[in-house]
Amino acid sequence: MAVPPSNKADSETFKRSPYSKPPFTLGEIKKAVPPHCFKRSIPRSFSYVAYDLTIAAIFYYIATTYIHLLPNPLSYVAWPIYWACQGCVLTGVWVLAHECGHHAFSDYQWLDDLVGFVLHSCLMVPYFSWKHSHRRHHSNTGSLERDEVFVPKQKSAIGWHSKYLNNPPGRVLTLAVTLTLGWPLYLAFNVSGRPYDRFACHYDPKSPIYNDRERTEIFFSDAGILAVSFALYKLAVAKGLAWVVCVYGVPLLVVNGFLVLITFLQHTHPSLPHYKSSEWDWLRGALATMDRDYGFLNTVFHNITDTHVAHHLFSTMPHYHAMEATKAIKPVLGEYYQFDGTPFIKAMWREAKECVYVEPDEGDQNKGVFWSSIQRSSSNSGFEDGSMMSGLKKSDVPGYVIFTTSKGPVTVELYKDSSPEIVDKFIDLCMKHEAFMVGTSKGKQDDKGFDLFITTAPIPDLSEKLVVFGRVVKGEDVVQEIEEVDTDEHYRPKSQIGIISVTLKQKA
Repeated sequence: MAVPPSNKADSETFKRSPYSKPPFTLGEIKKAVPPHCFKRSIPRSFSYVAYDLTIAAIFYYIATTYIHLLPNPLSYVAWPIYWACQGCVLTGVWVLAHECGHHAFSDYQWLDDLVGFVLHSCLMVPYFSWKHSHRRHHSNTGSLERDEVFVPKQKSAIGWHSKYLNNPPGRVLTLAVTLTLGWPLYLAFNVSGRPYDRFACHYDPKSPIYNDRERTEIFFSDAGILAVSFALYKLAVAKGLAWVVCVYGVPLLVVNGFLVLITFLQHTHPSLPHYKSSEWDWLRGALATMDRDYGFLNTVFHNITDTHVAHHLFSTMPHYHAMEATKAIKPVLGEYYQFDGTPFIKAMWREAKECVYVEPDEGDQNKGVFWSSIQRSSSNSGFEDGSMMSGLKKSDVPGYVIFTTSKGPVTVELYKDSSPEIVDKFIDLCMKHEAFMVGTSKGKQDDKGFDLFITTAPIPDLSEKLVVFGRVVKGEDVVQEIEEVDTDEHYRPKSQIGIISVTLKQKA
C-alpha cells in the first residue's frame, strides 16, 4: 500500500486553504446572504453601545466602591478579576467603534464617525488615523507587499535575533511584548505594518500612510487623544496615579492585548496563503482569513472573532447580522471557508511557534503563493523534543516517527541499526519539511520524494522487495482504514490520503 504525496505544509492539524482562483464571484456570495443582513439599524446599533457602557459602568462602580473595603488577600484577587472583566467589555466597545469606522453602524457616515470618534478616543485610539489605515488593510488583505498589518516576514528578512527567540522562553517573551506593547508600537512606529519609504506613524498627518484628502482628519484624531490624555492627567492629580492605573490603565492593556491577539489569529495560521503581487487578487486575499472560537467571549466581542471571513467580504454589514451571513455563505465558499476551533490560548502559542516566516514551496512553479514555515536555527535539530544533533548521526536520535494522516495518527518504530542510511535519508526529508510518499522502495531515493510502503498482511520475501526500516507500533486501525481506500493496479490510492504532519521522537 502506498500513499501519494500531500501538498500539506508543516502543519499540525489542518490542511491548506485552496489558493487557486475561486470558482465563484463576490456577487454570487452576496446572493446567498439574506438581503436584510445588509440593513443597518440605528436603534439596534445604539442598544449595543448602551449595553456595553452600562456593564462597564457597573464594573467601575463595584471596583471603586467595594474593592478597597476588602482585606488585602481578597483585594489582590478582586482587582485582577475586575481588570479581566472590564477589559473584555471594553474590547466589545472597541469593536463597536471599529464597526463605525466601516460605516456599519448606521446609514449616516457622519453619525458613524461621531460615535466611533468618541468611543475610540476614550480607548486612546486615533479614530480617523486608524480608520484610513484599516481600510487599506481590508483592500489589500493577504498581500505581502501592500497589506497594512501583521505582514509576515519572508525567510530572507528574518533578523539575526530570531534564532535566539525560536524557543519556549523566547516565544513567551515575544508574546508578552507583542500583547502589551504591540498596539501602541504599531500606531506610533508602524511595527508589524507594511514597509514605507519613510517613517510611518498614525499620529503624523504627513505620514505616508495617508493621502492629502485624509490629512486634516488626522489632526482631529490627535486632538481626541490629547483631550482624553488631559482628562486622565486631571484624574491622576485628583485621585492619584495608582487609581487611574487600576481603574483605567490595566483594563486598557487588556483591550490592547485582545485587539492584537484577535487580529493576529485572524490572519496568521499554517493553513492560510499569502500572495505576491503576481498572484494576489482581492477575493483570494479576503478569503485568506481565519474564523476562530473564543467561547463565550465571541458574544462579548460581538462575534468579530468567529465571523471575520464574512466581515472581510462585506465590511459594511453590521455585526448583529454577521453570524447569519456566515452560515449562508459557507455552502458557497466550501473549502475556501476557514475555521479553527482550537482554544485561542493554545492557538496563540502554536501560531507563534509555527508561523515564523513565509516562503513558497520548493519546486512549485507558482512562486507567488507563500506559506508559513517553522524556522530552524542551525543549533537546533528541529525535533519536537529539541534534541541537539551536533556530532551525532541523525539516525542515532529519533526512535519513532508519528505520521498524522487525514485518517488519524500512525506511530512507527524506526529500525536504525538495520537500515541507518535509509533512516538518515528519511529524517533528512522530514527536517526539510518537503513533501514525501508514505512508503520506500529499493530504488534510489531523490530529494523530491520518499516512497514508504506499509504492509497490512505477511508478505513472503519482503526484504527482497522493500527496504524494511520500521514497523507500526500504534495506529494499526488507521492503517486498516487507509487500506480500504480504492487503489489502482499498482496499489496506489485513487484518492489522496494526505500526511498532515510528521513528528520525530526519541520515545513512543
